[in-house]
Amino acid sequence: MKYNIIVGSLIAGLIACNGAGTPQEQNNSKPMNFGEDVSFLQKHLQNVVVLQRNGDSSGLVVTGDYQARVMTSTTGGSQGKSYGWINYDLIASGKLVPHINAFGGEERFWLGPEGGQYALYFPPGKPFNFDNWQTPALIDTVHFAVKSQSDTEITYQQAGTLQNYKGTVFNIDINRTIRLLDNNTVAARLGFTLPPGLKQVAYETENTVINKGDSAWQEENGLLSIWLLGMFKPSDQTAIIAPFKGITNARQHITDDYFGKIPAKDLLVKDSMLLFRADGKSRGKLGLAPQVAKAGAGSVDLENNTITVLLYEIVPQGRYVNSKWEIQKEPFKGDAVNCYNDGPLADGSQMGPFYEVESSSDARALKPGESLTYRQVTMHFEGDHHALQTLAQQLWQLPLEEVQHFLSNK
Repeated sequence: MKYNIIVGSLIAGLIACNGAGTPQEQNNSKPMNFGEDVSFLQKHLQNVVVLQRNGDSSGLVVTGDYQARVMTSTTGGSQGKSYGWINYDLIASGKLVPHINAFGGEERFWLGPEGGQYALYFPPGKPFNFDNWQTPALIDTVHFAVKSQSDTEITYQQAGTLQNYKGTVFNIDINRTIRLLDNNTVAARLGFTLPPGLKQVAYETENTVINKGDSAWQEENGLLSIWLLGMFKPSDQTAIIAPFKGITNARQHITDDYFGKIPAKDLLVKDSMLLFRADGKSRGKLGLAPQVAKAGAGSVDLENNTITVLLYEIVPQGRYVNSKWEIQKEPFKGDAVNCYNDGPLADGSQMGPFYEVESSSDARALKPGESLTYRQVTMHFEGDHHALQTLAQQLWQLPLEEVQHFLSNK
């Protein structure tokens, strides 16, 4: 089915990145397919665009109302699986809430750092606690305008001003392009021929931040990074896969205790790959520093016969912002890749369930008029066991039996 393109005049990361907040209770008793999700978004938002190629069942839906956010995608047309986690209750309410509006979506545009002496999410001089935490409106509630559009590509633009914890003011211009990729481009990006028997959807986002101020950004006053966060639907048979460089001290560059140590049953760290349970039942977060992080983090869902993989850019010696809620000794020794499994908070409430795979750009001291561009490709594949087995071997040299064995360890 070809959807009409509609153009008119609108954390998930809070739980994923910090673990505070007032979750919206959600009814997930009946998973929605892609067509139902599109209809829901069209009902509640004014700026909903579906990107889809003629004769192709793959597609995605994006909205400028939520900062050019990719809300969800599919390999199978209107009746196909819908991959993105969506906060139906919050969207349907039509209300905005304090601290963060966690609308969901499988790729959203954010900026870092979150905490620390150069934080964007805390006012100058205030303690690093939830009462003072606020997602900047520019990446939470501001509408992004369409600059150009076709059936398979759309570009949004928005200008704004941010102030960090130190008081530094950033005047910036944001440009974000989302493009649906064809099968040949997908194979070229992966570097191998895809096995037969797979359905797929893939899209690339190209994200640019321009220094529109009169002075150069300086490390001692704080820098910005581009931060892309994806929220996906969990299952008891889903594992996040994150490859890393198998160097001698690799484990020192992997953090797995953001919300307390992740239990051994939920995390398997091998020589150059980790498996992290993504069932949405036990809250945990891990991070990989740029010294060891590799492109290609994603997930295997054995219940729904799908594989997700993300391709992104890593600068091994780059400055990566640290988002911890504290004054930091090393504010530019942060993560390049993060993974999160949602779960209940101490009071039993929960925003999801969902799981996240996130990536960040390095931070750069831009002169007036200079720009930082960061790209990410998100791919979903659906098929039979044999096709997925072949793909998992091509991507990660990972037998699906090993994933099954890990997930069975409870």
